[in-house]
Amino acid sequence: MAERLYARLCENVNLHIRRGAWYRVLKVEDLHATLEVNKRPVPVAKALLEFVKRPPAKWTVVQQRASWIATPPAGFTSEYGVCPFCTERAPLAPGIRRMDCPSCKSDFEVAWNERYLR
Repeated sequence: MAERLYARLCENVNLHIRRGAWYRVLKVEDLHATLEVNKRPVPVAKALLEFVKRPPAKWTVVQQRASWIATPPAGFTSEYGVCPFCTERAPLAPGIRRMDCPSCKSDFEVAWNERYLR
């Protein structure tokens, strides 16, 4: 049996998949990997992905700029967290060490020391 892999974007590109979220890899080919996104297969160029055998159980801190979003939502902030369990986005209070996900209610450490897309 093939080893299970997970992947997330490692480049700031708009592919309609959540930055900072880990997705199960369904298939790896020469140039592309197929990810399971919302129970659907989504092909992504391998060069745009970071692969791991097991995603870390920590909130990913994603930095963003208002210029990257067509219409920034009310209350826009330059950082948000992505839940490692359900991939929901949530605002981050500065310096918070752990946080409950408002969607799945799971509690995880915040990976402030990680350098995701910085």
